[in-house]
Amino acid sequence: MTEHRPGAGAQAAGERAVRGAGTRPVSLWAGRISFRTHPRTAWVCAVGLVLSAVLLTVSLCVGAYPVALPDVARALFFGTGERLAVHFVNQERLPQALLALLVGGALGVSGAIFQSLSRNPLASPDVIGFNSGAATGAIVVIVAVGGSAAQVATGAIAGGLLTALVVYLLASKGGVHGVRLVLIGLGVTAMLGSVNSYLLTRSTLNSAQNAHIWLIGTLNGRTWGSVQTMAVALVVLLPAAALLGRQLRMLELGDELASGLGLSVDRARTTLTVLGVALCGVAVASAGPVPFVALAAPQIAARLTRSPGVSIAAAGVTGAALLSAAHLASNQLFACLGWLGDRVPWLAVVDEGQRNSQLPVGVTTAVLGGLYLAWVLFSRRGEGQR
Repeated sequence: MTEHRPGAGAQAAGERAVRGAGTRPVSLWAGRISFRTHPRTAWVCAVGLVLSAVLLTVSLCVGAYPVALPDVARALFFGTGERLAVHFVNQERLPQALLALLVGGALGVSGAIFQSLSRNPLASPDVIGFNSGAATGAIVVIVAVGGSAAQVATGAIAGGLLTALVVYLLASKGGVHGVRLVLIGLGVTAMLGSVNSYLLTRSTLNSAQNAHIWLIGTLNGRTWGSVQTMAVALVVLLPAAALLGRQLRMLELGDELASGLGLSVDRARTTLTVLGVALCGVAVASAGPVPFVALAAPQIAARLTRSPGVSIAAAGVTGAALLSAAHLASNQLFACLGWLGDRVPWLAVVDEGQRNSQLPVGVTTAVLGGLYLAWVLFSRRGEGQR
């Protein structure tokens, strides 16, 4: 039974005002260009960038071949020092660490776009099927033609766009609603998972092994070619997301009010959907369908910034920091377990040969994302009854 409390609306408005205190936007000018930002959002973005830089630096130092920080600096800026140190820093660790930042940022922005469009915190591209569609497109290219990185990226974007079209057509009856979009997306994800499994059974053993590892979501073995492809895509897509941020905030107000403010709702929604799919498509092509980053990053950013709506910039920075932390944890998990087993014998679960192994980053994000999702559902229990 729903409980009615006098003044509940005023109390909720007061709570929102308290939460939003100190987040009033300020206007900044750079020549003839002006934009508005929230001070707390700017601080969160700055802290996130510093944290990402720290995580990248630590990732360059630790590993099977430890490299001291001064040696890392010499290898990075001058290309001098021990030959092994230069190789591990510049050719092995730096591409993977940079790719973690780029992929995490793309997934964070993509998740922010879809959660804002649907006004549903669960409507991230990995939940509603777009990541699975991008994976299917990439697998078709890998299995059929064994394509290059650019061809795999093109296939991933095409698969994501086609899946987005199918999901939105199925969910658009009577208007696109968040709950319907999530439920249909879950069904499409399950179907595409079966398609991906079938494609693997029809491929060669080598292609199937490579595609299976890639499907988990991994940064292991990535080279500068993947970084360059991702960087070129983001140079185009991230400025477009920043320019369309105002339209996204208008859509959060509802279709009728956004239309009343002069926005072409259908055109804006279509453009933003294509942009979000392109972002998750290039991320999937570069690192595989890494789960939960696009789901968690916008919500964590919203809790940190306490600003109205979802901040695209904050979500991107948070996504970059999250995936960088998961990448570092994945690389050092077995080494940490081995160190712990040396000191506590009954906790010895990793033998000497496994200590230098690297866990795919998708496994780490899946575990952490599942815990985060359980916490969100637990913290919001009973809200539907109020």
